[in-house]
Amino acid sequence: MPGESVLIVGGGQAAAQLVVSLRLGGHGGPITLVSDESAPPYQRPPLSKQYLAGELERERLLLRRAEYYESRDVELRLGRRVLSVDRGHKLAVLDNGEELRYDRLVLATGSVLRKLDAPGSDLPGIHYLRSLDDADALHEELAPGRRIVIVGGGYIGLEVAATAAKAGAEVTVLEAEERVMSRVASAAVADWLTGLHRQSGVRIRVGEQVRGFAGRRRVEAVETGNGPFAADAVVVGIGVLPSADLARECGLGEDDGILADEHCRTEDEAVLAAGDCARAVNTALGFAVRLESVQNAVDHGQVAASVILGDPKPYSGVPWFWSDQFHAKLQIAGLARPADETILRGDPTSGSFAAFRLRDDRLTAVEAVSSPRDFMAGKKLIASGSAPDPVQLIDESVALKDLIQA
Repeated sequence: MPGESVLIVGGGQAAAQLVVSLRLGGHGGPITLVSDESAPPYQRPPLSKQYLAGELERERLLLRRAEYYESRDVELRLGRRVLSVDRGHKLAVLDNGEELRYDRLVLATGSVLRKLDAPGSDLPGIHYLRSLDDADALHEELAPGRRIVIVGGGYIGLEVAATAAKAGAEVTVLEAEERVMSRVASAAVADWLTGLHRQSGVRIRVGEQVRGFAGRRRVEAVETGNGPFAADAVVVGIGVLPSADLARECGLGEDDGILADEHCRTEDEAVLAAGDCARAVNTALGFAVRLESVQNAVDHGQVAASVILGDPKPYSGVPWFWSDQFHAKLQIAGLARPADETILRGDPTSGSFAAFRLRDDRLTAVEAVSSPRDFMAGKKLIASGSAPDPVQLIDESVALKDLIQA
């Protein structure tokens, strides 16, 4: 309905996209966005890269300037939290006691950092990276000769490692698994990234279990089963958890995220869930999935807007992700499982290649290293449900576009 009031809880990419899509779609009702951060919605990927390096101004991170929201009659409640939701009365209570009524509630609460519970984990000098303030604090630690130890070899850990190394710091990455990027990348790509970091001066140690942190007034070392690693500062990047407490407390279903259908609708027709916090059905994949990516958040924002605008569009699309590390750009499309077959296209030693993942002859994912053409073609192959011949995938004389099924 054009006049419905929309309350958005959260200030990330999904929330920002929802606002834009609603106003572009002609929604004329009141829109209120509540975020516990002091800044309007902003980009998070640069926090571990350009912004952390001091190469990007804070203002340029904003997805939309504050004036945009004002000019479109969108009320921003920044620095505020929603404490509770009464779904029966369609009422939300803020941390200052204020009550906000809504016709539609969109939970775009994002995710929360997974904290490392170990002795000494509260020592000064131990950083996590999720917000602008986190990035600002970590930036002060990056200087030539500073010993930076990073716990976790995933996206955030390796991106911060690259940024810190380029700043002249002495960087060590401690990964508990037997290889970096174990949840998201093939062994071939993980090994290539490990080599890239080591060639760039980063020390990577796998199979390292962190037991605690040592120091007097601030952290001085990371304790592992193989001994201590001296540190002037530590960055912990061991993943995130869906921010689903508010949904759980008001009785909505959740299981590794707020449960939603292909239209981002929860079991309550007045409540939708979008972004990192939502476990929504993806019709392209055929199952519900919770993803932590810009693309997923943008898609969810658009889908939720279509529902509120009265023209529901299902959530459907091939998931994709990217990561910048040193001079390399890793682009991944699709979702692979550890047991999926890996087919390499191109020579990894050239610095530009792709790993195609196959399951039951079907292409499940493509991992392209500094190879945007392979990434785009692979994404289209996945979307078309193709079962390409592995021999043709390997053969660089065969154009990948010719393998796409009509």
